[in-house]
Amino acid sequence: MRHRRDPRKLGGTTDRRKLLLRNLTRSLIMNERIRTTVPRCKELQRFIEPLITRARKDTVHNRRMVGRVVTRRDALSVLFDEIAPRFVERPGGYTRIIRLGQRPTDGAEMGLIEFVEKAKAAAEPAAETA
Repeated sequence: MRHRRDPRKLGGTTDRRKLLLRNLTRSLIMNERIRTTVPRCKELQRFIEPLITRARKDTVHNRRMVGRVVTRRDALSVLFDEIAPRFVERPGGYTRIIRLGQRPTDGAEMGLIEFVEKAKAAAEPAAETA
């Protein structure tokens, strides 16, 4: 039995999978929600949650460790300055996956992955219009 030893293959080699997860991580940090296939969402969730846990405590060491994965400085600063402070009190479970159904072209199961805690600036105008 596997017992969660290997990640999902996601249709490529190890290098391609690492690059894909890094790009998905950067997109999720910058956009706060992304739409992709459910297996990618599940693997991204396993990949990004430890990064957010490290980013909750802003130290030089943690910035360097997360910076190994999130190589763009703008995304790294958004993670440490905007996203991580929202989750200081939360012990885990920073993201959620919402299933969207099948993609019409190939029938792949689609999902939306987003952060559980919304940005206050984004949440307030939505409350005013409703």
